[in-house]
This record gives sequence, structure tokens and C-alpha cells, in this order.
Amino acid sequence: MSDSFTLSGNIVDVVGQTVFPGTLSVEAGKIATITPTPGVTYPTTYSPGLVDAHVHIESSMLAPSEFARAATQHGTVATVSDPHEIANVLGIEGIEWMIENGHRSPFKFYFGAPSCVPATPFETAGAQFGPEDIQYLLSKPEIKYLAEVMNFPAVVAREPKMMAIIQVAQALGKRIDGHSPGLLDEPLEQYVRAGIETDHECTTLLEAQQRIQLGMKVAIREGSAAKNFEALWPIIHASPDAVFLCSDDKHPDDLVIGHINALLRRLVDKGIDPLTAIQLATLNPVRHYGLEVGLLQPGDPADIVEWNDLKTFEAQRTWIDGQLVATRQQPQLPSITVTPINRFSTQPQTVDAFRLSVAAGSRAHVISALDGQLFTHKEQHTFAETLTNFESDTANNILKIAVVNRYTFAPPAIGLVTNFGLRRGAMASSVAHDSHNIVAVGTHDVFLCAAVNAVIAAQGGLCAVNDDTTLVLPLPIAGLMSERDAWQVATEFKALTRMVQDNGCALTSPFMTLSFMALLVIPDLKMSDRGLFDVHAFNYMDLLSNGSSQNARKTK
Repeated sequence: MSDSFTLSGNIVDVVGQTVFPGTLSVEAGKIATITPTPGVTYPTTYSPGLVDAHVHIESSMLAPSEFARAATQHGTVATVSDPHEIANVLGIEGIEWMIENGHRSPFKFYFGAPSCVPATPFETAGAQFGPEDIQYLLSKPEIKYLAEVMNFPAVVAREPKMMAIIQVAQALGKRIDGHSPGLLDEPLEQYVRAGIETDHECTTLLEAQQRIQLGMKVAIREGSAAKNFEALWPIIHASPDAVFLCSDDKHPDDLVIGHINALLRRLVDKGIDPLTAIQLATLNPVRHYGLEVGLLQPGDPADIVEWNDLKTFEAQRTWIDGQLVATRQQPQLPSITVTPINRFSTQPQTVDAFRLSVAAGSRAHVISALDGQLFTHKEQHTFAETLTNFESDTANNILKIAVVNRYTFAPPAIGLVTNFGLRRGAMASSVAHDSHNIVAVGTHDVFLCAAVNAVIAAQGGLCAVNDDTTLVLPLPIAGLMSERDAWQVATEFKALTRMVQDNGCALTSPFMTLSFMALLVIPDLKMSDRGLFDVHAFNYMDLLSNGSSQNARKTK
């Protein structure tokens, strides 16, 4: 299609809150005219392109340019993208790599300056950002906002370094994104008073209501691991202008099937007006962040989606700045050759490094993973006998979890986890939010060691092992992303997931859940490369009481 063209159909006007039959013309990448055609019936509908209001592109395991090829097929034209995953590994160099790769696609990537690198001082990361780094990043035209302020205890306590970072953003007039799971009442008010404007971590209606009452915007999240749509969608009835839609983290097998369009479909199924649903994914984030994304108004960039209808929301064609970028089942953007960058400096581990000695009567704090959630619960397990090496208790669904430093050679930190359900084998990943050390869960030390070492040998990736098979999905870009096509990565990722589930894991998205076992800013218990971490106390805790544990906690 040429730079100048016309489209006739039902026009979704999110600004005027109406849908009408009409013809729009595009010239030089912008909407030139929109002419109503009363009384004409059209089979198709045109709306503004969709925006994912909070996403970590790295979690798709795809380079930005490849993410774009998959997302545009579902009507997405832009993302509000927090690159703190690659920032934790490679610092500013990693963010600049993301920006450069994104520039090679017409897709509209709006990156933020990661506010918490690392997320906490209780883990080993590849970089540390201070106020001067944030000043440098926010001065770039490609950096739109201060990305999620994850260290909410530091904000509530008004710790000087965290407040200095926030003040840099305020001085530059930048938006400030939040991250405050479970925070309510006076601590939440303190967080908001510091200047935090959004949150995508709500898991209950009460959390969403309190934030909106305090003037925040709430992003309803439905990703590959965290699924909060069912709990939060009713907030739209009272506050449609204060709600966005986001995925946060989307694995490739899910992305090739659907994106924000799937949430529009679900909202309409719940009885939400289609116009309101589309508003959440277009007008609201575009105006809040000041995005250069068209809203289907004369003079706007021609960022357009053609829908089959406003119920199933199946995208037929997608345009960005008037360029046809996707048709149904067929991306129109070419794959781009990328040169990986990485930081992986550790050495292989030995089986003995994963040993855990326990005394009879000792009690262990156990991480309880929850399907479809990023937070965990805290459980206890009492050992009936002394063991020179506890490996697993598959009958009671208690397995070892290990986190291994990827930036320098160090012994693994060992903990215990329940609800993974593995009955044989192990799984490991260098995608381990947010510092991206290696996290692994397994039924026996030999499997744990083999899975970790396979990830080290690949210089980053995902791995599943059992007695018969070792599968590895290499992720040579920062140990987070593949350099390959979205559909290839999706196929290999599905094979890994299937193998882990065949080994007994009952989790819907095992690798996504595994990746969040090391995220120390989401309650209750998590694992650092230095030991077990109590998020509420915001400090390490002993794995065992009334006993001893080898490698249970590391120190700086």
C-alpha cells in the first residue's frame, strides 16, 4: 500500500467516545481526513493502535525488533517499556543496545530509565545506577519516564539515594512509574506523596481502589506469570479514565497467540463497552505518558488497526505511521540480524556445592510458589531425622532451589521451595528477576548441577534435564534474549515447558514462575544469590532454625 491511501469502515473515535461509519485518508504517514458516511454498513472496524502500558521486552526472550513482528499482528503499535532487565546485567550499555535495536523497527518503543538497578542491595547484579546515571538516561529523547520504583520501602523511609533519583525525574518533568505490591493505607500515602504516579502490581480490588483514590493510575496486568485481570477488571466501572492495560512479562509462546487485544476481548465478554475497553489501551496511556501514538484524529500519526469486529478483536491489518506492518497471520516486518552482547563470568559448579545438611527437629522456611502470581507464601517444614544431605521430598512437594552468581564464581545459595511439583529432573534459568543470576529447582543435586552448568555453558539460557534428556534454549543477548525469530523461540520454549511439565511440574508457566523466585521486592519469601530473603523484614533470614545449613546464606 502506498503512503497515501483511504480506508472505509466503522471508525472508533476514542476522543469523542463514539463509533461511526466513515472513510479516513492517510497522507505521508498521518491521518489527513475522516469523513462520516451515515447510513453505510461496513464489515470492518478501524481503531487506534494498541499500547502495552508496562512491559519488559526482555521477558519475551526476543530482541525488540522481533517482539515488534509478533506484537503488531495483534494490533499493538507501541509499548511503555522498562529495560531494567538488561540494565541489571549490562547497565547503560544494555539500555542503549535496546534503543538502537528498537530504532531499526517502525514499532514505537518508549523506554524508561530503570530506577532500581539493582532492585535491592541484597543481591549481586551487573550494574548499579545512581542519580547521575538516571540524569544521563532521562536526558535522552528516547527515554520517556522513570521506570517502576521497586524499592518501595526506601521511598516510604525517604532514603536519600532513592529520593535523589525521584527528584531527578521530577526536575526534568518526567512521569514516574510505581511498583508497590500489597502497600496500603499510610505507607501507600507516603509512597504516593513522593511523586509516584502509577502501579501495575495490584492483586486486589482494594489495592487498586486506594491507589486511584490517591490519584494514581492502575495498570491491569495479565502476563505469562502474573494474572490479575479477574481480580481487577471491576475497577473500570468506577474509574475508566484511571486504568491502563499491560502484560508486564510475556513469554514468546503467549505473545505469538495474542497480546493486549486478548484483554479487550475479555473486557467485552465481562460487559465493558468496547469503546471503553479500547480507551484503556489507547487514549489513557497515550495521554498519561505523552506518547507520539495516533488516536485516529486528523493530523495524528496513522497508527491504525483493522478489526474483524469489536467483540473478538482479531486484528486483520496494522499500520504504524501509515506503514503496513502486519496482516492477519503474516508479519510484514522483516527479521533483523542482531549482534548479541552479554556479561557472563562464572564457572561450572560441582554437585557437592548443592549439599544441604539438616539436623533432626530443625525447621526450614520454605518458599511457597503460587501459580499465576509473582508473590509467594511462607511455609515451614520440620525434618524428622538428621541428614548429611537433604536433596528433596517429592512426596511432600519440597524441592531444593538454588541461586548461582553469574557475574563471578561463588558457591550457590540454597533454599527450599514447594508447589513446583517436579518428580524428576531439574530446571534452570539465567532469566531471574531482576539481577538475572542463575535460578534452578530440582529433585536431586546431580540434576540441579547439570541444569545450572548447561546454562553456564550456553552463557545464558533456559534448561530442563532429567535422566534421559537435556534441553537448552540459548539466550545469547545478555542471557535474556534470543537472536532468533519469535516463532522459532516460541516453539523451543514450548518444548522446554512441555518437558518440565512431563517431569511433574503443574505450574501453568513454570519458567516464568521460576524467574520470579529471585525477585526480592515481591513478598513473602524469595532467594538471592546470597541467601533466603524475607521481603517484609527486607533482610536475609536463616533457612533453618534449631539446626545448621550449609550454603544457606551468602555475605557480600
